[in-house]
Amino acid sequence: MKYIESTQNKQIKEHAKLLQKKERDRSGLFLVEGHHMIEEAMSANCLKEIYLLEGEDNFTDLEPIFCSQQVINKLSSQNSNAKIIGVCTKPDIQPEKFDVVLLLDGIQDPGNVGTILRSAYAFGVDYVYLSKDCADIYNPKTLQSSQGAIFHIGTMNTDLYDTIRFLQIENTTIYATSLHEPYKNLQDVKPKLPYGLVLGNEGKGIRQDILNICDMSIKIEMDTFESLNVATACSICLYTLKHAS
Repeated sequence: MKYIESTQNKQIKEHAKLLQKKERDRSGLFLVEGHHMIEEAMSANCLKEIYLLEGEDNFTDLEPIFCSQQVINKLSSQNSNAKIIGVCTKPDIQPEKFDVVLLLDGIQDPGNVGTILRSAYAFGVDYVYLSKDCADIYNPKTLQSSQGAIFHIGTMNTDLYDTIRFLQIENTTIYATSLHEPYKNLQDVKPKLPYGLVLGNEGKGIRQDILNICDMSIKIEMDTFESLNVATACSICLYTLKHAS
């Protein structure tokens, strides 16, 4: 049984760097914590190594490295005492079809991106494209909010303008969420496969050059308030479009 007590251990110091985006990008690895996220990583064959708090039961197929609470805390992004940390490889998911795609333009809050990924997986989205200024999908807050969806849905950081143009050549209708006329109320849209949905930045919305090339703008009709949180709006749009197509 391997046991690490010191936070100065070389391996621990190296893996603690994965809390930073630069190291995640360089290594192709990232950290997850908690039983649920470990189980999701195992189901996707992405779990490479686990650190387990001394005295905890190992429920994985891997040989754990038992650690002191101080070591686990060094690898954790949360304030509370964690019990299990996993080192994962980034999943490479290539869907069989691209009937429904989601395109995120400059969404910068990790919690929003994670919740959107969770909704995308729940409502059958085949792929998610993210502009290069979106929050990192492997940010710990994104991962926790996604509840493991990152292991089951394909994603790519890309130039959204070029991606939309390519999708349109492939006869994909692109809908943009917008508060500005001209738009069509969401409940009046009857989409045909394949289609894509664009969601914009929390404060500024979709960039004008992206909005200009979308096939149709849609708006969620509300009794009060002008807009919703982008993750909430995403769930409403995905559900409504799914059941209208």
